[in-house]
Formats: sequence, C-alpha cells, structure tokens
Amino acid sequence: MKKVIVITATVIMAMTSYSSRLNAQTVSSDNKILVVYYSWSSNGNTRYMAQQIQKATGADIFEIVPVHAYPDDYKECVEQAKIEINNKHKPDIKGTVENFDAYNIIIVGSPNWCNTIAPPVATFLANYDFKGKTIMPFMTHGSTRLGNAVNDIEALCPNATVTSGLPIRGENVRDESTSSDIAKWLSDNGAN
Repeated sequence: MKKVIVITATVIMAMTSYSSRLNAQTVSSDNKILVVYYSWSSNGNTRYMAQQIQKATGADIFEIVPVHAYPDDYKECVEQAKIEINNKHKPDIKGTVENFDAYNIIIVGSPNWCNTIAPPVATFLANYDFKGKTIMPFMTHGSTRLGNAVNDIEALCPNATVTSGLPIRGENVRDESTSSDIAKWLSDNGAN
C-alpha cells in the first residue's frame, strides 16, 4: 500500500511538473519577438550583439539604416552625433517593419552615443506605436553603460513597458561570458 501511495504521488508530481513546463512553453511561444538595432560599422559590436540575441530567441531582426550614413571617421561621427542629440534631431531611416503590430516584445539595440541611444534609434522608436508592447534595450558602450537610454526610450514610447537594459562593454562583446549575460537577461525578461 505504501508503494502504491509513493508511486501515485510521484506520478502526480511528474504530471504537475510537466503541466507547468508546458504552460511556460505556451506563454513563451505566444511572444512574437523582434530584434531591432543600429550599428555604426558593418562589423560593429551592436550588430554582433543583435545577431547573438536573434540566434538565442529565434526572433525576426531589423537593422536600422539611416538614409545618410554617419562619417566613417570616429571623431567626425561623434561631433555629428552630439549636434543631433542636443537638437533632438531624428534622421530619416530606410525601410519599415512589416506587421509591426504582430510583435509584442521589441529588443532594441544601440551603441551608447553621448550617454543615450543613437539618433537613428530615436527615429525608429518615434515612428511606431509601442502601446502595450515590451521594449528590452541593450547597448554597447565604452564605459558609460546604459547612460540615460532607458529614460529616453520611456519618453519616446510612454505607452510601452521598458525593461531593465543590458549594457555590454564593446571590448567584451565577443567574450564567452557575454553569451551567458545575454541568456540571463533574456530569461529574466521572458524573451527566451
């Protein structure tokens, strides 16, 4: 009789555990995720991060490309970025995301420029309706981490939920430990 009770309890616990995992998978599969990013250079850190996040989530991906490219020279690019950020300029960008309304989690990547998101990212955020969506920001940086990016994203998208951001130092983007940081951040925010 004792064995029957133990076996029955084990079966019930296993079924409950399976049901919980099934519900968690169902919730996760309901999330339609889009990774959106701007990267200054073609082999840039932000692009690399966006690709790693896309691989980890199976999300769709969209690269933000300004109509007029920023200067290749770093100092010239910084000067232009400072002027644009100070003037709240939103440069024109190429392309649009088809079926944007279908996505409920938008993972947004940017280099940290002057302590915030790059102007093309601000353009993207201003061009779409984020009502009811979750925005997960990630940034590559030299030393300033997220800066004011989360607050600036919240100001541009007041009807969205903005999660904690993921700052990754540029020199560490390709480190093995970054993969585990990405995985933890995605898991903590329900995007895996």
